[in-house]
Amino acid sequence: MPDPPTPQDATEAALFSECWDTVLSYADLCTAGSAAATQLAREAFARGMREARTTDSPQHRNAGRRPPRLPRTPLLLTAVRTTAADWETQGHGHRLDPELRLWLHSDGAARHTGPPLRRPLALRALRDMQGPDAELLWLAEVEALPLSVVARRLGLDPAGAAGELTHVRSLFRDRCLRAHLDTPMDPQCRTYARLLDAVTRTPVADTPDDLSRHLARCVPCAEAAACLRLPGGGLPGALADGVIGWGGLAHLERRRRAAEVRLGAGRDDAHDPDDEQAGTGTDRARVLRGGLLVAAATLVSLLALAVTLMPRGGTGDVAAAPADPAARRPVADPRPSLPVLTRAPDGPEPSSPRPTDGEPSAPPSAPEGPDPEPQGSTRTSARTTPTPRESPRPACHVTYDLVGQWPDGFQAAVTVTTEQALDDWRVAFTFRDGQRVGQMWDANVSQDGSRVTATAADYNQTVPADGSLAFGFIASWRGRNSPAHDFTLNGRECTRT
Repeated sequence: MPDPPTPQDATEAALFSECWDTVLSYADLCTAGSAAATQLAREAFARGMREARTTDSPQHRNAGRRPPRLPRTPLLLTAVRTTAADWETQGHGHRLDPELRLWLHSDGAARHTGPPLRRPLALRALRDMQGPDAELLWLAEVEALPLSVVARRLGLDPAGAAGELTHVRSLFRDRCLRAHLDTPMDPQCRTYARLLDAVTRTPVADTPDDLSRHLARCVPCAEAAACLRLPGGGLPGALADGVIGWGGLAHLERRRRAAEVRLGAGRDDAHDPDDEQAGTGTDRARVLRGGLLVAAATLVSLLALAVTLMPRGGTGDVAAAPADPAARRPVADPRPSLPVLTRAPDGPEPSSPRPTDGEPSAPPSAPEGPDPEPQGSTRTSARTTPTPRESPRPACHVTYDLVGQWPDGFQAAVTVTTEQALDDWRVAFTFRDGQRVGQMWDANVSQDGSRVTATAADYNQTVPADGSLAFGFIASWRGRNSPAHDFTLNGRECTRT
């Protein structure tokens, strides 16, 4: 495995100590192996440092105005995504996650590098803030660091850190509103802009029905609603998804879980003291994975013990319990899969009967002659072959993730893994509660009643064997919003995971 980079000076060493674990964690999401993750993180860290030195050069400082730049941590994370895009264009895409490769050729990736006024709202707002304010917001909301750690890292008074964070959230909201109003939009969106501002300023305000219907159909306005809502309305998700792009929500979940591990261990620090030295290469994102491996081994041991103690006359298989669907991540799940333990059928084996001392041999498990016929029945055909005990293995698996929900509207993502290679694909599913899809990306959509059909776009028709396809959509709902069901891929049934 490649070694982590060696810092060149004290400033870079401090940044490495603070940010290497989160950079490596996101690089792990973007790649197909640990060696590729470390290499991607190395190159991205070097790229981010070059960009930071360029914007901090005397030429830029003497220009009279700070050039718009992301704070240090998201700057390095976006450098990971940019470096991954370079890998794809240079012929090294096989080292990247397949879903990331699809995204790099989609409109979603183009938004982050296209015209400034078309870029994600959170990205524009964060770049427009002062560096310390933007850093405080990111570390507290996305990296989930305790305020005491954030205050120590940024040189703030710990007693006033909470009040400073509240002020910075308000500044970010103002920047988002200004960026939204500056965005070219159609007249209907323009008429709802001020109403959206008023509704999202307080969590108790009711959303008018016409605004709810508009948010269910308009992705830019729904994105603005997520950024403008007060804390508790999805600010961390809006930041991670808007700034990082692909895998932003998965990275957010990893940082939340890493924070839970620290709190469970009775620690409130950002990293272990032993990791302060540059070059250790400790990947804190793998702490959770190590804990899950221990839990998996314990569960397998208990299942094996249950098999051993099961009465010989019992029936049925013992299998590992499925993972809690609420703990699933939107993109790239690093948790280990648990093996399924099955118990062999009871009864003696006909080829090697077990002799007994002084006792007659046990009769065979099945009579040699023809089967007895039920009384009152007439045999009219030959004996039928018994059906197999196990059903055929499904050809595809589907994950349905509810990304976000608001009154009368929601955003969802669908990921389908196929065992067979595809030249084209068509995914269909059914809603239970009358939901209506208003907009879909990375696929073409049609809806007939409760049945929705998504077909491949021009750029993602081909899927390799054991590969995945993914698309997302905005839809409206009323009353209940049950998950979609009855998924099929090219007419074949898929299993939910």
